Amino acid sequence: MIEIIPAILVKSFKALEEQAALVHPFAKRVQIDVVDGVFAHNTTWPYKDSASFEKIVAEEKGLPFWEDLDFEFDLMIENPHDHVMDYVHAGGSHIVVHAHAAGAVEGLRKLAELRHDDDRGAFAVTTGLALLPNMQPDVLDSFDTLFDYVQVMGIDHEGKQGEPFDPHTVALVERLHRRYPDLVIQVDGGVNMDTAQSLVRAGANQLIVGSAIFGADNPHDAYKALYTLVNA
Repeated sequence: MIEIIPAILVKSFKALEEQAALVHPFAKRVQIDVVDGVFAHNTTWPYKDSASFEKIVAEEKGLPFWEDLDFEFDLMIENPHDHVMDYVHAGGSHIVVHAHAAGAVEGLRKLAELRHDDDRGAFAVTTGLALLPNMQPDVLDSFDTLFDYVQVMGIDHEGKQGEPFDPHTVALVERLHRRYPDLVIQVDGGVNMDTAQSLVRAGANQLIVGSAIFGADNPHDAYKALYTLVNA
């Protein structure tokens, strides 16, 4: 089955709570887009609201609906190796690092070390490597076995929702699927009723959806329509 994962991109913890509440009744996993204002031209939570994040990392409070939802952090940040463990301690079960970010390899290595930690327990995470739509599958060679899945970006300009879909995305998904038929491939950006089927046909297993869900009059209906479309 093709998984539909709502993507939350917000400025504050209050907005995170509000959007999580919208999808909590039907989603199993959500992606939180994290943009530091350096890697991409936008700044989101927690960089806009660090106090709330520090309390979560310190386990003084939790992510909204943390008992029911799995959280994926899409780290659109420079030097992720300096910060990845904060997102693990905050409760991320999936962490995405972008291939062209400074420190991407080092960040993934830190996460990979958790696989060899006998006491990892709650800190076990699944790691993703994000590629731009104009990249080639050869990029994966530099990251060896440091990732569990690949996230292909469906847009050129990261860090925003509602951006136009880049048609190169479909070709990259096809090439990745052809070369690595067992690889889990998710697409983030520009996923909607017009693009979802072509992505699945190309080999995508998971679709990250932002504005097509949160910009709809009824987010649940939008989610169901997409899920039905790609799993028919």
